[in-house]
Amino acid sequence: MSLVIKNLQRVVPIRRVPLRRKMDMVRGILGVKNFDLGIICVDNKSIQHINRIYRKKNVPTDVLSFPFHENLKAGDFPQPYSSDDYNLGDVFLGVEYIFQQCKENEDYYDILTVTATHGLCHLLGFTHNSEAEWQKVPAGARRGS
Repeated sequence: MSLVIKNLQRVVPIRRVPLRRKMDMVRGILGVKNFDLGIICVDNKSIQHINRIYRKKNVPTDVLSFPFHENLKAGDFPQPYSSDDYNLGDVFLGVEYIFQQCKENEDYYDILTVTATHGLCHLLGFTHNSEAEWQKVPAGARRGS
């Protein structure tokens, strides 16, 4: 199914092709390539606004996930009953925040991919409210938050 990448900011230049290529690979590895996924790139002001509304945290952040299937348990896959159910949800990437957090020797598109993968794992029911839950998150998706 489709992977939609929208760039709604102008602070950090984004080349969607490398991110699309890497996220298509991640979706294949995780076994969810048949599901739609939205990745929306936003600046600090926008991600802070969304974070304040949905998490009551008035600070910018790297990633926010909004799952279509809200009650998935970590490791389970959505069970689509209709074509509309082939949707994982949306991942908002705070690309300005991510860029500011990148270390000098890090590849920005690698970090974007790790962060988007982290968000995708949230869509698949993985959380990290405790250390035990954090350990269940696939290692390649663990960075920061």
